[in-house]
Amino acid sequence: MTTFAITFAGQGSQSIGMMAGLATLPVVKSTFDEASTLLGLDLWQLAEAGPVELQNQTVNTQPLMLVAGVATWRAWQSLGGPQPKRFAGHSLGEYTALVAAGAMAFADAVPLVRFRAEAMQAAVPEGQGGIAAVLGLDVDVVRQVCSDAAAGEVLEAVNLNSPGQVVIAGHRSAVERGMVLAKERGAKRAIMLPMSAPSHCALMRPAAEQLRSRLQHVQITTPAVPVIQNADVASFSTAEEIKSALVEQLFRPVRWIETVQALARNGATTVIECVPGKVLTGLNKRIEPNLNCLAISDEAGLNAAIAVANA
Repeated sequence: MTTFAITFAGQGSQSIGMMAGLATLPVVKSTFDEASTLLGLDLWQLAEAGPVELQNQTVNTQPLMLVAGVATWRAWQSLGGPQPKRFAGHSLGEYTALVAAGAMAFADAVPLVRFRAEAMQAAVPEGQGGIAAVLGLDVDVVRQVCSDAAAGEVLEAVNLNSPGQVVIAGHRSAVERGMVLAKERGAKRAIMLPMSAPSHCALMRPAAEQLRSRLQHVQITTPAVPVIQNADVASFSTAEEIKSALVEQLFRPVRWIETVQALARNGATTVIECVPGKVLTGLNKRIEPNLNCLAISDEAGLNAAIAVANA
């Protein structure tokens, strides 16, 4: 059998009609119905019809992406997909990975990520924070850009996504200055991202403390499959370690390059993105060109990925 890992995307992978390719699988809609009841929000309508403005609000995007990932994972299981060697999730996707690994109940994760999103948005009122992708610059150059453009505000390199793609976040005015300076220093592009909270920077520390308190009331158990967590590029087995990593993840960078390298180092030859979209698949190919990287965007893609995993 192929040695493979499964990854889950976070914010930024949402799109109108994102679940259309898997809509015929009963477990997909039932998963959305379960989460919608928990939140009192029609997540299926949000996924399939939007509007975009609501879909891109952090308080909606985070539960939406969690549910999309869990629904795809349950579809994988329902069609005979095997267990991976490792799980990993990008930012919010880490919660999806923990649910898939059996460390956290879905019914606990759905309200938890909604709380996380609300705490993040409350920490930085909408419009005051910003987050942008910088393409074509080395991470050390981007860090220097952040230092030079901060001007007393918060501006940090927060997502180390792939060689030549680094996300910066902080006060919106600082992010805008950073985008200009990055281009002056050779960036191919600098693009503001459709996210309403500046994740993984120091502005998230108040939200992290709220999350720490909330996590005291959430049951977490040892994952059945190791989950490589973002903040430390490490897998943990105790509830205390996992919770601590989730708290630190809010204000520390997502070390995705190192995460994918760790998947390969631990024997994975194939990495499957288990949520509709191809954002991580593109990053993963650039990080580890020798990996077989697959995306699940529809039922045909799901069946093809399962066939590879079972080979």
